[in-house]
Amino acid sequence: MDFLVLGPVEVRESGVSVRLSGMRRRRLLALLLLNARHAVSMDFLVDELWQDPPASARHQVHNAIRDLRAALAGPAGAGLITVDVGYRLDVPADAVDAHRFTDGVRAARAARREGRDAEAMRLLQAAVDLWRGDAFDGIDCPSVTAAAAGLDEQRLSAVEELMELRLASGETGSLVAELSALTARYPLRDALRGSLMLALYRGGRQADALAVYGEGRRLLADELGLEPGPRLRRLQAEILADAPRVQHRTPAPARPAPARPAQDNYLPRDLPDFTGRTTELALLDRAVGDRTAGSPRTVVIDGMGGIGKTALAVHFAHHRTPDHPDGQYYVDLHGFSPARAPLDPEEALGVLLRSDGAAPDALPAGLAELSAIWRSRLAGRRALLVLDNAADAAQVAPLLPGTGDTLALITTRRKLTATDGALSLPLGALGAADAEALFRRIAGDACTGASLTRTVALCGHHPLALRIAATRLRDRPSWTVPDVTARLCTSAGRTAFLRTADRDLMSVLALSYAQLPYEAQEFIRTLALHPAAVHDIPQACAATGLAPSAVECLFDTLLDHNLADEPSPAHLAIPPLLRDCAHTFTFPARDPARRLTAVA
Repeated sequence: MDFLVLGPVEVRESGVSVRLSGMRRRRLLALLLLNARHAVSMDFLVDELWQDPPASARHQVHNAIRDLRAALAGPAGAGLITVDVGYRLDVPADAVDAHRFTDGVRAARAARREGRDAEAMRLLQAAVDLWRGDAFDGIDCPSVTAAAAGLDEQRLSAVEELMELRLASGETGSLVAELSALTARYPLRDALRGSLMLALYRGGRQADALAVYGEGRRLLADELGLEPGPRLRRLQAEILADAPRVQHRTPAPARPAPARPAQDNYLPRDLPDFTGRTTELALLDRAVGDRTAGSPRTVVIDGMGGIGKTALAVHFAHHRTPDHPDGQYYVDLHGFSPARAPLDPEEALGVLLRSDGAAPDALPAGLAELSAIWRSRLAGRRALLVLDNAADAAQVAPLLPGTGDTLALITTRRKLTATDGALSLPLGALGAADAEALFRRIAGDACTGASLTRTVALCGHHPLALRIAATRLRDRPSWTVPDVTARLCTSAGRTAFLRTADRDLMSVLALSYAQLPYEAQEFIRTLALHPAAVHDIPQACAATGLAPSAVECLFDTLLDHNLADEPSPAHLAIPPLLRDCAHTFTFPARDPARRLTAVA
């Protein structure tokens, strides 16, 4: 069977269309294809199929599944399987036309980078010819609509590249009609307008080419209040000057483009002693998911300082490098770096574009243009992007891909709730077994017993604390695990011991503390002095003298900065290591009574 989504949703068996009666069955099939080979929950299907689900919604889905299963039955049919949470549609990737399209575009771009333009043109034409209309035409489920927009954008990018290749091969007059129709339909696409100008000029129609530019300029000014981009302005100037670059000539043999970034060059080293995180790695594997929709995936890994966010992201990136052959990129955004301001998005884009082979002197000025170039280079590619140590959502938004199969992993100490469409992966301390395993891998397998359990507990199962403690034990052959335990038994002992020449846990945590508003700093210092491990709102009010509304707001601030846990609703727990850190800060002199209240 072939499953067609690049146009109206259709199923064909041996070239013959399979009858799918009813719009609900088509919408259901679209949702299953969008998540092919992955379980789709009943709740998800109901929410997608109805804005206001009727009481019989689940029963109607069951009936539609039964009818769809019957329609897809046969020797070449797909497996529509019932699973615990809902259903799963098992189809080969190459049975879906969207997969064949993205694979064809990827192969064409690889051929073009290697100078094989004729093959690239053939592959792009074959990929574009798979389209029969707008993606998922007529299907109005929210997630399908979003996926369709991504696919339609990829189609346009492929068409633009195909037009450029045909122009470079010597076609001119034969392209004018096609490009005129495309430009009329997509009047704001600079690449299409530029190709039309070039085709007209090379066909001896200089005035018409300049008129196309003028029409585009008026349209941009009227609708958006903008001027044409630098590429279009430069082309207009070259046409006016009859510059040699725009005159038709047999193209010179293409030079291979710079190699795409390789794992060993652009990803930090994977930790040889990486331990645990099996649940999180499984979730990330699921997040990568199926590429039917060709839409970018973004995962935000958030947690307190030193909890292992970067280690997890880099380990996973190395693990999934074979699935992202079009480049792996890494940039440290310095959102929480000592003695350094967060990286400006323009500077970060410059780093990424240079990593991708862009010439530094060819990069424009301005955030919007740099972001557009970066997204156009990623369009249609299966790449992997690690944005490490992000300060906030505004810093990462211009760096995220717009379309294509790129996976973006963002690490941050804050909740990035403004990053729309991203999967949130909060990262906490290691489990007890994994914490002990990490300690043994660093300090030696001889570390066992109750003292080890006690030591990792005093480290809060916190990866950076464990690494520092285990390293100090490893480097002192005369010490035993009980010696380490003794040094970690008090707050002052932990503060002094969890520090080496190049690592200081308290300094790492203090960076997050320093970015809190003053009221939140005062609040966390006050609660850190209180003997209770968990605080509800009345207890926090009593300890701080604040009103319940103010306490609720401060609870949210600490949770958003990953400086507290929420063991149950409206209850706050400050991790022990963070309490140690808070003890090291001077209490505000302007309110000494607050300190007396906290310890009373």
